[in-house]
Amino acid sequence: MKFCKKYQEYMQGQDQKKLPGVGLKNLKKILKKCRRDIQSQNVHNEISACLHSCPVCDGTFFPFLLKEMSVVVGCFNQRARELLELHLASGFRKYFIWFKEKLHRNHVALIQEGKDLVTYATINAIAMRKILKKYDKIHYSKQGQAFKSQAQSMHIEILQSPWLCELMAFHINLRETKAKAKKAAALFEGCSLIFSDGKPSLSCELFDSVKLDIDLTCSICLDTVFDPVSLTCGHIFCYTCGCKAASVTIVDGIKAANPKEKCPLCREAGVYEGAVHLEELHILLSRSCPDYWEERLKTERTERIRQAKEHWESQCRAFMGV
Repeated sequence: MKFCKKYQEYMQGQDQKKLPGVGLKNLKKILKKCRRDIQSQNVHNEISACLHSCPVCDGTFFPFLLKEMSVVVGCFNQRARELLELHLASGFRKYFIWFKEKLHRNHVALIQEGKDLVTYATINAIAMRKILKKYDKIHYSKQGQAFKSQAQSMHIEILQSPWLCELMAFHINLRETKAKAKKAAALFEGCSLIFSDGKPSLSCELFDSVKLDIDLTCSICLDTVFDPVSLTCGHIFCYTCGCKAASVTIVDGIKAANPKEKCPLCREAGVYEGAVHLEELHILLSRSCPDYWEERLKTERTERIRQAKEHWESQCRAFMGV
């Protein structure tokens, strides 16, 4: 079965969930019209001109795809965040969320929803890659590949979403909790936490040869990320290291960073305001590296107390006009 047909059947099955998708049929129609326009040209120079500058695609194809990619990623991020918040909630807060959202989902249902979200992210990522590859094939260009890089810089590449990383950690955490694992199937196969020369990484094999490898070494302290946070550019750091890089204290919080502050790795500005605290990853690493975690916890506690003390002393001096 061709991917386009497979994709259409999949998205039809998501109608009840109101999940948006990539309009492959509409995008292919645009490319077919462009191909007919190219084939109707008889003069070589005219063909070359069309290949380098295509008003049909420049004005319709890319804006249409950009809009749909943004909607898909936004939907995935929101649903994954809500699912993980429900899973991490405890006591009264969990029941309040259930009541508020009118949910009556048990543990097995949560796992199934997580699996569905991973499938949704993967199949839409494949759809986007295939339509861009088709664009380049028709136009003999690399504009599709360039657009993919642009999408990554705009944070609408779904496989770069920090919430996908959280779902991977969510899966491993559940799998390693024996009492829960007996009651529910795995989210997706081939997902694991790997240690190479003492350095951890998340590795996951998805369908259609899609593989994710996420390095879990903080590029600032060069150690395993502790209390991990993901910036909107997708890079993961220790929370304390991220605050130092953003020139803010732990008391102020990483989201208080100046919009001009840049990611210490890719140098992109404005990536701190939408930072995501990776709580599932935090739980996974604390279980997998207990000795390191305990040692780092003591160090972090001392640093946080020191910063909190300095913060309140400065506040008191400012209040008293000293």
